[in-house]
Amino acid sequence: MGTLAAAISVVAVSPASSHAGGRRHRRGSVAIRCSSAANERQALFSRIAPVYDHLNDVLSLGQHRTWKRICVSWSMAKRGDRVLDLCCGSGDLAFLLSQKVGLDGEVMAVDFSRQQLQTAASRRDQRWNSCYKNINWIEGDALDLPFTDCYFDAVTVGYGLRNVVDKPKAMREIFRVLKPGTRASVLDFNKSSSFFTTSLQSWAIDNVVVPLASGYGLTEEYKYLKSSISQYLTGEELEKLAKEVGFSSAKHYELGGGLMGNLVTTR
Repeated sequence: MGTLAAAISVVAVSPASSHAGGRRHRRGSVAIRCSSAANERQALFSRIAPVYDHLNDVLSLGQHRTWKRICVSWSMAKRGDRVLDLCCGSGDLAFLLSQKVGLDGEVMAVDFSRQQLQTAASRRDQRWNSCYKNINWIEGDALDLPFTDCYFDAVTVGYGLRNVVDKPKAMREIFRVLKPGTRASVLDFNKSSSFFTTSLQSWAIDNVVVPLASGYGLTEEYKYLKSSISQYLTGEELEKLAKEVGFSSAKHYELGGGLMGNLVTTR
């Protein structure tokens, strides 16, 4: 575990390290400023980290891998790019991005859960691919990203924006670190306006997701899923938020029969 922890860059941002037009980052201490709600969510994702990938496979019948490939494809990341995978979790999108940008590119994978990052680093060691060494695992805050303005050629977020306490601020940070003309691709559960879809989604969580999670002792952790979706934004609301933040275009696409959604924005 010590080796894995050493592979994770712990990024701190302080007023002394901020400056006009951008930010520098320094390593060595934790400076994740969280509200009580953010702390609760951080603890939740730390608890589910050991079984997160297995449950994703079981609960989606493996379809989450297809949705994640679509998300990465829509980011338009290409060889040689410097890209950000925000709220990277156990690393699925980061691994896909790594293959896209190649050894002459760079992937910054940021998450607020050290346990999730340790799981991601362990997975990289287990499924070693030479290009994966272009991934930097960083413990950090989605609301205060430790990167200069216009730093990235693409940004992806997989099942993370829904869990951020201040979504407008997170979107402003994504906008800030993207270069003009580049894209962010945000995958998550879809808060549908269709009664049939929301009813199906609710039924599946109550009768499939939670009972399966209870087998791992994670009943309460996965009950949270239902309330987090209800408090999320609809596709139209996400498009509106992106444009209010400053993105020149924003389009939300429904996936998985409307159960999932992917927002694609251009700076």
